Amino acid sequence: MKVAIVHDWLNQLGGAEGVLEVLAEIFPGAPIYTSIYSPTAMPASYRRWDIRPTWMDRLPAIHRRHQPYLLLYPIAFGNLRLEGYDLVISNKSAFCFGVRLPPETVHLCYCLTPTRFVWDLDSYVERERIGPLARRLIRVFIRRLQRWEQQAANRVHRFIAISREVQMRIRRYYDRDSTIIYPPVDTRRFASISVQEPDHYFLIVSRLVPYKRIDLAIQAFNQLRLPLWIAGDGRDRASLERMAQPNVRFLGRVPDEELGPLLARCRAFILPGKEDFGITPVEAMAAGRPVIAYGGGGALDYVIDGLSGILFHEQTAEALADAVLRFNQAAFDPAVLRAHAGQFDRERFQARMVSCIREQMGEPWSYVSTDRSSSADGG
Repeated sequence: MKVAIVHDWLNQLGGAEGVLEVLAEIFPGAPIYTSIYSPTAMPASYRRWDIRPTWMDRLPAIHRRHQPYLLLYPIAFGNLRLEGYDLVISNKSAFCFGVRLPPETVHLCYCLTPTRFVWDLDSYVERERIGPLARRLIRVFIRRLQRWEQQAANRVHRFIAISREVQMRIRRYYDRDSTIIYPPVDTRRFASISVQEPDHYFLIVSRLVPYKRIDLAIQAFNQLRLPLWIAGDGRDRASLERMAQPNVRFLGRVPDEELGPLLARCRAFILPGKEDFGITPVEAMAAGRPVIAYGGGGALDYVIDGLSGILFHEQTAEALADAVLRFNQAAFDPAVLRAHAGQFDRERFQARMVSCIREQMGEPWSYVSTDRSSSADGG
């Protein structure tokens, strides 16, 4: 079976790239079509893949700032015609599912979210601090972009959603049904970390970008005067540091080998934003730590109030501060948290994706994991 994978852009690491890595394991050697590819910004292992960027890859400064070119992505993907494949899987957070395929090619879309700035423009431009001229230009084209997305969605044979929240958006915006397959979380990497008494700090691990709402967490912990450690980097770091009191500590990017112990020692993981899913909170649970999360989006698929964490239902600093004050470390059992996180493990993702593809293609094919001792059997 000839397979191709389509991905929006490769100039930053996030949850979408975690999904891509597992798809590349399931289909080793499959070409990966994308709008842009910055090898220096991505793991060295990606250089072994057959990555095929579009003409957008040559645009000025696009590897550092891809947002100003948002209106060009539908053109790039809409003109990308993929011939000779039995199956194309689009790993979509933006426009990559708009590729053109012949009628005999099956298109599965693993939908991380319907494109944010197309369907939630006001929130997007506010958080991304897009200038007035760009806002006016986008508004001129927004209805056309929505029609483009709906037409692209109609060409997809099957949608797979990463959470109930995204499943609801697919139904609302595209009028399509979808299957939920949670994204892969490498929970086993935390299994060897011994359960420890928590340290004094609460923890965020995140890209420092507007929609993550790190500002809300800083405001809450400024009020509480409790220690908040923030791991990660991004274009908002300087402004966030300016608003933070001394009890808030910025760690920058944390190497993978240090992330597990950092999660395992925190009092609780803080998730202030509305996520489509959220990988790192599940990693925190795999390390035996509960999550204090905003009660919306993907968090509702894994944060069970009182079992795996605490939910707050107004996205305000005051509501988050109240949840932190209500938090009781003794009420959460690390063994229960780890078991709960196990249902989101990458092996389950692999098995469910294999089963879904077999069902859609109507033909048998085999897959053996390239980096694990066990195989995904589609069960």
